[in-house]
Amino acid sequence: MTENAKSDVLLIESQYFPPIDFYKTLIEHDKLKIEKYEHYQKVSFRNRCYVAGPNGRMILSVPLTKGKNQRTVMKDVKISNEEKWQALHWKTLVSAYRRSPWFEYYEADLEGLFEQPFNFLLDWNIACFEWVNSRLSIQPVVTFTESYEKVVPGITDARDTILPGIIRADAPQYTQVFQERTGFIPGLSILDLLFCEGKQALAVIKGEK
Repeated sequence: MTENAKSDVLLIESQYFPPIDFYKTLIEHDKLKIEKYEHYQKVSFRNRCYVAGPNGRMILSVPLTKGKNQRTVMKDVKISNEEKWQALHWKTLVSAYRRSPWFEYYEADLEGLFEQPFNFLLDWNIACFEWVNSRLSIQPVVTFTESYEKVVPGITDARDTILPGIIRADAPQYTQVFQERTGFIPGLSILDLLFCEGKQALAVIKGEK
């Protein structure tokens, strides 16, 4: 990646604790523009992330007020808080990662995030994104779109390119908690990398470790 490419703006949708490929793409750019005015798309990372369990990949999915088939502008997509989904997601993370090398290091702060109420999916995704950025010690310049444009010249448009089942060829590998049982599982949330590699997570993303 050249220095000129590194100065590009990356345009992408918001995602729930994005996969590692999201961060590999992010660190190749200096600025990030998050899409607010697209219509919500199902079968994406907008309201789901994947983590590693003892029997393989597990999904964490944020419930939405109108279900996964809604055609609502992303900034207006509401979370359904009728069920205690945050408590369920946290319980799943504790069960899956309590034996990982770095879970205890992040546990208190992350539990606090899961205890905060959110009504809109975009707000929740941004809070998760900012939490991860602070742990990775990265500070991308973040702005938001002011309208939807199908074609945006002069930037890297990565909207709807990082999707479940699509893995970058240069995706990093590292030692996962249940790897001896399940084999290495690609495409997982950045949380998996943080819990397994801790302060070395950014070096893994950059391919330096």
